[in-house]
Amino acid sequence: MTQHPIPDVASRRAMWPLYAAGFTTAFGAHGIAANLGGFSEDAVTSLIVLGGLLALYDGAEVLLKPVFGSLADRIGGKPVLLGGLIVFAAASALYAIADSPGWLWAARLGQGAAASAFSPAASAMVARLNPAAKRGRAFGSYGFYKSIGYTLGPLLGGVLVWVGGLRLLFTVMALCAAAVALWALLAVPVVPPLPRRRQTVADLARRMADRSFLAPTASLAAATAALSVGVGFLPVSGAAAGLGTIATGAAVSVLAATAAVVQPQAGRALDSGRLTTGAGLLAGLLITAAGLAAAMLPGLAGVLAAAALIGIGTGLITPLGFAALAAATPEERMGQTMGSAELGRELGDAGGPLLVAGVATVSTLTSGYATLAVLLAAGAFLALAHRRRRTVRTVRTPS
Repeated sequence: MTQHPIPDVASRRAMWPLYAAGFTTAFGAHGIAANLGGFSEDAVTSLIVLGGLLALYDGAEVLLKPVFGSLADRIGGKPVLLGGLIVFAAASALYAIADSPGWLWAARLGQGAAASAFSPAASAMVARLNPAAKRGRAFGSYGFYKSIGYTLGPLLGGVLVWVGGLRLLFTVMALCAAAVALWALLAVPVVPPLPRRRQTVADLARRMADRSFLAPTASLAAATAALSVGVGFLPVSGAAAGLGTIATGAAVSVLAATAAVVQPQAGRALDSGRLTTGAGLLAGLLITAAGLAAAMLPGLAGVLAAAALIGIGTGLITPLGFAALAAATPEERMGQTMGSAELGRELGDAGGPLLVAGVATVSTLTSGYATLAVLLAAGAFLALAHRRRRTVRTVRTPS
């Protein structure tokens, strides 16, 4: 089914608030999460409470992203995008005004639920507003600005907390989301929902089990797992090697910055035909696995090499994975697919650090890196073997 034509000028103008929405959700996740631990003792009294506050945001996203993605297909992406941004602003303002530990929990839950709405809606609209030949670049740019949010979140959030506490940080988040909502209202065109054939649970299960969905989503989950492990555990490896906080912080910045820079380049290479999604995802998995293997090396060289390689690998996978999903998805089901793919990324975001931490608990952190590296490399080789079998079948099939 063909999508409704959107004027090219309007499409380009609409991308910027969608990129800003991606920045907002990333900044909201990392800007606050990285600074909850330094808050007053009456709000965060233990690591368990801190973990609960962090889990609220991600837990809401895991549960609700597929729901809101399907809603975007039903009523259109723009209402879901605007509604999510407005609720995010309201939830942020809630704590900024109340300044109470109880309201901090409510605000964090509200932010996660709101991000569950506008994040898949933004991804679906990036796909709907761009023809197939330009989606690689569009998703690369979207990933770039989202990576900027991940990179600047802890730094800018820390400065705001230092200046005015969490109330100031939540105030800035409220203003940011409100501004993006107003921008989207004015600049993003209405993309009407398309007529949809009735879908049964069996139809949905078959589509989610198809390799055209599973392979890109698994790659995105693997990339997010490696990215989370790099951000969370490379500083631990650096500290164990005697490196200071500046050196370990620089390593994390190298990871995030590399991922941000690579994504638009990968998207442009896909659109120009210089790179295919299959080859790019395969290369991304292998490079990311090499980065995790490099993390096993001692000292600054190992930490920096791991950061750079993980950044390159995840930077390749992210835009290519989303572009592959968009290419294989009926236009009328775009939101559902993007929401489900985002769910896969959230599971990778949580599962990667849990896996590495679990292995490190019974063995060493080096063993944790090795375990995840082996899993990613195994996935890449399985994908390569599948491609070769498919090529052999194609050659043997008579024309």
